[in-house]
Amino acid sequence: MGCGGGFPPPMDVEKPGGRKVFCVKFQREMAGLDEPPFDNDLGQRIYENVSKEAWRLWVEQMKMIMNEYRLNLGNPDAQEFLMKQMEEYFWGAGAAFPPDYVPPRSKA
Repeated sequence: MGCGGGFPPPMDVEKPGGRKVFCVKFQREMAGLDEPPFDNDLGQRIYENVSKEAWRLWVEQMKMIMNEYRLNLGNPDAQEFLMKQMEEYFWGAGAAFPPDYVPPRSKA
């Protein structure tokens, strides 16, 4: 039995010769997603224009939005709201923070 076989590399590790995109968030060429996140036009747009790193940051932002707004993603209105926030995050002024949102303090 040898060591070091069988485990895929972590998602944030760039594969040699991997797919690159000009990231709309960072305004530079970076590693792209391996596949579209959704099977629709927005998913394809994200696949073509958003880096893995920008997508990872969006996922963290999305968690905060879902928690702060207490979104139920089984509700079509909540889904639509989140999609609009995603578009704003990547192609607009940024996703809106809830009116009473207080960012967590840094652990300094």
